Amino acid sequence: QVQLVESGGGLVQAGGSLRLSCAFSGRTFSSYIMGWFRQAPGKEREFVAAISGRGRSTSYADSVKGRFTISRDNAKNTVLLQMNSLKPEDTAVYFCAASSLWSVRENAYAYWGQGTQVTVSS
Repeated sequence: QVQLVESGGGLVQAGGSLRLSCAFSGRTFSSYIMGWFRQAPGKEREFVAAISGRGRSTSYADSVKGRFTISRDNAKNTVLLQMNSLKPEDTAVYFCAASSLWSVRENAYAYWGQGTQVTVSS
């Protein structure tokens, strides 16, 4: 069974940076597409970024392009989300997820972490 554990969330001022980490265990990490999603209070969960199994392909939501970078280290079974130039509207719970299919759709991801809170103050 796949297990995902996020870390790295916190409180940061607008314009600042945070790096989220997600530790994967239970299956062969490189066999999975990894994604980050987020859910702000009162809003639906939305796609943020995804990366292919070998890290050769990435995809980003328009709202984070140029500010966020997703990467993975298959030797360490870890996926990262580097978040720069953070804005108050980036405030949300961020979730790490794993999928066997390349997709930006939430329902393609079978495994989810518990989430980590990111709060950006103005």
